[in-house]
Amino acid sequence: MLTPTKRPRFRGSIAVTPDHSPAFRIGSRPTARNPARVDSAPFFDVPLNLPHAGRIARRLVTYLHRDGRGNTTAAATATELVELLAPYYDSDENPHRRIAEEVRAEAAQLGRRFVDQVELDALGHDLLGQAVRNLFECLELGREGAAISLRAGEDPDSMQRPR
Repeated sequence: MLTPTKRPRFRGSIAVTPDHSPAFRIGSRPTARNPARVDSAPFFDVPLNLPHAGRIARRLVTYLHRDGRGNTTAAATATELVELLAPYYDSDENPHRRIAEEVRAEAAQLGRRFVDQVELDALGHDLLGQAVRNLFECLELGREGAAISLRAGEDPDSMQRPR
């Protein structure tokens, strides 16, 4: 329990408590500027699905090309992601668990780099952000995907977001 002398100081919806942990006002919602703590946002918990992750990676490339952004570093990274996941695209099953874990880790790294590049070049929009969230969900990283998708442009009030 916080005593009156140790109450958190709020700046917007986020505060830092005396033990330096973030605190949130009741009713605060994640936004692009306030993605909230990754562990507090609702998310979809989906089992590893590399074939569907491959489909979503192709959507990322399609969205960027459709927007006339096919020559960006983000598009190059999305293409790397497609190539990594291509062997599993036509399959209905994941590879052996050890291989799947290695592919998952590499795909997650590429996904994070993709979001950094989208954010840096201001390429984000709602559909792209939703695809990023779906990608991370298919990599069994739904919690991270729910937070990182906001940086890729997903509307925090989107009906597609977990509640």
